Amino acid sequence: MISVTRLNGTPMFLNALLVEMVEESPDTYITLVTGKRLIVLEKADEVIRKIREYNRDIGTYAATIKVQSMEELS
Repeated sequence: MISVTRLNGTPMFLNALLVEMVEESPDTYITLVTGKRLIVLEKADEVIRKIREYNRDIGTYAATIKVQSMEELS
């Protein structure tokens, strides 16, 4: 889970694995794989950084790199 802030200032915890797209125009919109869209106070680059950190923390980033490396060897 990553922490983001709703427009009214309240914190919200979001399952980073459900994020499909992050866009900024000028508000930051997070679209989930379910189709739900959220508007948050954080800038898009900050949300993306949090998602990357979360993926590294739980090991999905390293697992992806390992699979890619093994596919390249075969």
